[in-house]
Amino acid sequence: MPAPGVLAATLVRPGEYEIREYPLPEPAPGCVLVRMEMSGICGTDKHTYQGYTTQYGGRKLEFPIIQGHENVGTIAAIGGSGKFTDFEGEALAVGDRVVVGANVSCGRCYYCTHDFPYYCCENTTDYGNNLSAKNPPHLFGGWSQYIYVVPGSFLVKVPDHLPSEVAVLTEIFAVTVGLDRAKQMSVFPSESFRFDDTVVVFGVGPLGMCFLMKARMMGAGTIIAIDKSEYRLNFAKRLGADFSINAGTTSQADRLQLVKDMTHGRGADVAIECAGVPQAVPEALELLRIGGLLVEAGNFSDLGEVSLSPHRHICAKNARILGVGGEESAAYGPGMRQMARYMKNYPLREFVTHRFGLRDVEAAMRKSMESESMKVVLEPWQ
Repeated sequence: MPAPGVLAATLVRPGEYEIREYPLPEPAPGCVLVRMEMSGICGTDKHTYQGYTTQYGGRKLEFPIIQGHENVGTIAAIGGSGKFTDFEGEALAVGDRVVVGANVSCGRCYYCTHDFPYYCCENTTDYGNNLSAKNPPHLFGGWSQYIYVVPGSFLVKVPDHLPSEVAVLTEIFAVTVGLDRAKQMSVFPSESFRFDDTVVVFGVGPLGMCFLMKARMMGAGTIIAIDKSEYRLNFAKRLGADFSINAGTTSQADRLQLVKDMTHGRGADVAIECAGVPQAVPEALELLRIGGLLVEAGNFSDLGEVSLSPHRHICAKNARILGVGGEESAAYGPGMRQMARYMKNYPLREFVTHRFGLRDVEAAMRKSMESESMKVVLEPWQ
């Protein structure tokens, strides 16, 4: 009898999906098969669909691919001895609900052996991105009924009291580890990102919203959200933003003046760029005070270049710029526990605004690009 087939939304080329059927594999030793429950649409997924296929420092994508790296599911089978532990050392078993780590490092290159984050790895591979579906066993992304977890990957068990529609935010919330790193950066003999600092967040889609929440958790003072969507700006206020600025109805000069008016003419202590458009970077630098910090976390795809004044934007300001290339593995577990803790304070259950089945992947992608959506997810068994 032939093995049952697995359905997956497969991006055969930018702008074109096919629902393809793949064999259901038995996991090899060191591998795990996860039955998918929910997978989010990320900004890089949108860029890939639109044809921006140079990402993460120049890596090119090889089609076809099964997208989806914000993944929650239950363990269906464990290869080899049947033993597997999660990133924090907890034994896993069939039926456990897990988040699948989005990336796999080689563990051998200079960057891996010198404790750099995964995104510095010379040979890193990414679920839903540069692991091509043309290679068996094909199921390397979450927009599928099952995902095949390869050796070197990590899983993190989901706390029982954390619903999957919140757990699906784990990977993007883990990217906010950039704020933890920000506290370690200074050009003056004082701590960077200090208690009660003014923080401006450019772009309050899901990533920007997670940074906004994290900034509030870490003791930020005034938080200012900037976006073109009133829908998202209103949601940002429910998550802790004190002020909002609509970039669609204000000029850059207006926004600079508004921020200066709120900061006694100095400018923001910290700017976090999550808009995903290169033009936001020089504006974020303009909004900083002298000695301020820019956390750049929005441009994982190459959408072009912008002009900067090294004198005005960087040297004269003593500006610090922290590029965030992704999340860190050790941030997954703490992120889930903190989200579970703060569910009573923030409307986290409302983050997922739209749900689609695999056959409606095109509609899901279009909805994720609309201003009146937050996190759009695919539920492969719908």
